[in-house]
Amino acid sequence: MQFTTFGNNSREGSYLLLIDLRAPVRLSFGRFMGGREMPLGRGSYLYVGSALGSRKGAWPLASRLLRHASRSAEKPPHELREGLLGYFRSAGFDSKPGSAGKRLHWHIDHLLDLPEAELAHVVMVAGPERLEHRLAELAASMPGVSPVAEGLGAQDATTGTHLFKVDDPEELLGRLKMTLPGLLPS
Repeated sequence: MQFTTFGNNSREGSYLLLIDLRAPVRLSFGRFMGGREMPLGRGSYLYVGSALGSRKGAWPLASRLLRHASRSAEKPPHELREGLLGYFRSAGFDSKPGSAGKRLHWHIDHLLDLPEAELAHVVMVAGPERLEHRLAELAASMPGVSPVAEGLGAQDATTGTHLFKVDDPEELLGRLKMTLPGLLPS
């Protein structure tokens, strides 16, 4: 399975994306660092985000994750997009087809749009509480996880980063599965 869920059946929540970068790249993350390119080595990366919203009938978590699993223009989506779509549809999500014309908005969009990057696993933490900062702190505290750059991916945070390099993705997923239940509100 390429995704793991925690929390209640809320339509909103926080999430962690495990990304496999299959080749080294030089990448500009939009306006981050004045638009300067930074090198990213081949390997695994972890991104922490959230999708909260209270608009009646909205599915912020499904919409955001399906957006992340899509690429811009006519580029093929990430392989796990169909599985995510099926998961959300089984819960009652009625999606609009296609993702053509996706505009790169968030820092992470620039990495996920690359053909060298593949979304390997999604960890969903459903619920209305904003856990993004706590999840980023948890990730930063784990062995074999290091920040890529201060402030990267954390546009709405005052400190920290939300994009990390991961030495052993399987070990990280195992640690998250053991640790996350204790982090969630009762």
